[in-house]
Amino acid sequence: MTTRVALVTGGIGGIGTSICRQLAQAGHRVATNYRDRAKAEAWQAAQKADGFDFVIASGDVSDVAAAEAMVREVEAKAGPVDILINNAGITRDTTFHKMSAMQWQEVINTNLNSCFNVTRPVIDGMRTRKWGRIVQISSINGQKGQYGQANYAASKAGMHGFTISLAQENAKFGVTVNTVSPGYVLTEMVRAVPEDVRAKIAAQIPVGRLGEPEEIAYAVNFLVDERASWITGANLSINGGHYMGW
Repeated sequence: MTTRVALVTGGIGGIGTSICRQLAQAGHRVATNYRDRAKAEAWQAAQKADGFDFVIASGDVSDVAAAEAMVREVEAKAGPVDILINNAGITRDTTFHKMSAMQWQEVINTNLNSCFNVTRPVIDGMRTRKWGRIVQISSINGQKGQYGQANYAASKAGMHGFTISLAQENAKFGVTVNTVSPGYVLTEMVRAVPEDVRAKIAAQIPVGRLGEPEEIAYAVNFLVDERASWITGANLSINGGHYMGW
């Protein structure tokens, strides 16, 4: 297997950390971005104690200039980016008739516009080298919608529209572009939800449980593999059967 440089945005979160670790275990050099230096350095140290040596770079992915500067910092520290995982995401939940313009824009900027901001600085290099893997981490709620999440659902649905267009434009250059749409996953945020509420969610899932971050990372690792070169423009739903659209 060829060692590649992988950039995972939002890598310090629950799903992001699992993606970083599995990509590193596959032999790749992995980098992620941060906005809070102290938090990032503590995370980096904890990962190093577990045997993972991750590159961290400052950068707000919702800002065009900051995102490009972050990519250039990663390139300087690790080399050209061949694998990009657009994983950064936030929520600002409320029903639409109560939603402020700021709540809408913050989510769209971080979840969707970041895909442009981070992908644009790396796509030319991938095309020139005739190899690349780009994966958007979307959501089940981008497929089925969710009460109180018009902003989030719109941003996550838009990510797959980005995927299928980019996949068409770059297929002949050896660059694949895919989406992973997780269902409800046991991240720290979800674990903070009362147990009875989590049980009600799990009861709606045919598999009968919430997902684990490692299960999302496994799918990402599959899509970036050398042998996945004929998979592009796909949206891989990983939700325990919770949503079975086709």
